[in-house]
Amino acid sequence: MSKTLAEIAQQLRDVNKKVQLIYAFNGTGKTRLSREFKKLVAPKNNGSEGDDSADQFEMSRSKILYYNAFTEDLFYWDNDLSLDAEPKLRIQPNSFTDWILKDQGQDLNIITSFQRYAGQKLTPHFSEDFSEVTFSLERGDNERSGNLKISKGEQSYFIWSVFYTLLDQVISTLNVAEPDNRETRQFDQLKYVFVDDPVSSLDENHLIELAVNLAGLVKISQSDLKFVITTHSPLFYNVLYNELKSKTCHLLERFEDGTFALVEKHGDSNKSFSYHLCLKQTLEQAIANDQVQRYHFTLLRNLYEKTASFLGYPGWSELLPDNKQTYLNRIIQFTSHSTLSNETVTEPTVQEKQTVKFLLDNLTDNYGYWQQQGDQHG
Repeated sequence: MSKTLAEIAQQLRDVNKKVQLIYAFNGTGKTRLSREFKKLVAPKNNGSEGDDSADQFEMSRSKILYYNAFTEDLFYWDNDLSLDAEPKLRIQPNSFTDWILKDQGQDLNIITSFQRYAGQKLTPHFSEDFSEVTFSLERGDNERSGNLKISKGEQSYFIWSVFYTLLDQVISTLNVAEPDNRETRQFDQLKYVFVDDPVSSLDENHLIELAVNLAGLVKISQSDLKFVITTHSPLFYNVLYNELKSKTCHLLERFEDGTFALVEKHGDSNKSFSYHLCLKQTLEQAIANDQVQRYHFTLLRNLYEKTASFLGYPGWSELLPDNKQTYLNRIIQFTSHSTLSNETVTEPTVQEKQTVKFLLDNLTDNYGYWQQQGDQHG
C-alpha cells in the first residue's frame, strides 16, 4: 500500500525498536523523510518550516538529533582566488556548532575523530571564534604546510566527526541513569537520532570504518534512545546489519505517482546479495512495463559488476555473451557513463531497450547462482 512520506515517518515512529535500518536508492527521498520525521517528532509551535540547520541544536535539546544534507550545508569553502587567499572552511553561525565547540570545548575530540579517518598528519585548525577551519599537513619539528583545500571525502570525514563527537557525548551523558547525576540535563528529552546517509564521497575502507564506529556508539547506548539510519550504500547497510543485533530492516521505495512504501525486510533478504536482487526486480519491472530509461543501463551494469565480484570473475564483462562481448561492453560503457548533455535527453531506442532485456536474461539464464535464487524466491 502506497503512502506519503509523512505516513512513512509515522510508520517509523510506531515501530518500537532500538534501531531501524533503511535502504533506498539515491533520489528516493531519504533526506525528505528525515525532515518529515523531525516535523512529526518535534513540530514547531509556530507552524513555520524555518531553517533546518539553524534550529538543529534546539531539536537536539528536545526530541530529535539528526544528520543529513542540511548538516553538511553548515560548512562551506571560502575560495577567494582573486586575492590569492588560502582556502578555509567556513562554519555558518548556528547554535549546534557553537554549543559543541564554544560551550563544550570539543574541538580536540573532533580533531582526534577526524584524524582516525584522514591520518595523523592532516590537521584541522579552528579559528579563535570557531567561525572557520583551516587544514594543513604537519611535517614534524613544529613545522607544517600552508593551508590546504581538502578533498570532498576528507570534508565528509570532518563534518561527520563534528556530529560523531556530539553523538558520543549525548550517549555517554544519557547512559547515566540518574538525571541529576548527568553532566548536563540538555539531552533529557532526547528520544531519536536520525542519521541520513553519512557516506558521500567515502572510499570503501573508510565507509566500513565509519559504519563500525557508528554501530559501536549505538551498541553502548543504554538509554531509551532510538536510532533511524538510512543509506543508499549496500556496503554501509550490510556492515550495520551485521554489527547491530537488535534492529528492524526496511526498503524504502518510491512510485511513479510520488507515493512511497516502506517494506520490512526479514532474515536472509538483508544479506549481501539482497541489493542485487532488488536491482534485478527493478529491471524486470521496467522491462515488463516497457518503461526502460537510460538510468536502467547503469543499474544493469551495476548488477553485472556485483554479480561478477560475488562469483569471483576478474571483470564484469566476463559475464557477457561471448559472441557479442565487445559490442555489448561498449553499449553499456556508453549508456552508463555518458557525459554529453545531448546524450542524456533522448529516450532509449527500441533496440537499446531490447538490449537491457537480452543482457538481464543472459545473466539469469546462464549463471547458477541466479537460477538458485530464482528457485528460492520464486
